[in-house]
Amino acid sequence: KKKVMSVPRALPQSKEALLKSYRTRLKDDVKSMIENFEETIKLAKGEHDTQLSRMTQCEQDTYEMHVRAANMVRAGESLMKLVSDIKQYLILNDFPSVNEAIGQNSKLFRTKQAECDQKLMSLRDDIAADLHDLEEEYYN
Repeated sequence: KKKVMSVPRALPQSKEALLKSYRTRLKDDVKSMIENFEETIKLAKGEHDTQLSRMTQCEQDTYEMHVRAANMVRAGESLMKLVSDIKQYLILNDFPSVNEAIGQNSKLFRTKQAECDQKLMSLRDDIAADLHDLEEEYYN
């Protein structure tokens, strides 16, 4: 007989949505980090032609750089949380290997149980025979 290859099953709707949200979070956080980094570099160069006084412009640029740095830190923390969530997802959804291990243990325990049952039945039969012989001897 020819062995038929099994077709991989589609992910359940909830898992598919979760993986899609992971991709979206990753793209958004990386995009945020890049945009904020680029803007911080522009501010550091001081390429503004404004009518504000030089001192006021420096204060405003410094404030914006702080905000952008905070945005980069937030995006970095979000990425670290995403990595943690993905690790947890992988641990919780590694069902094939978990099922395989459970199946192997179940088979081993069923074998042990059958051996123990066989030994117990043999012991029961031996004790019953010995008790019968003792009863016969007692009444004779």
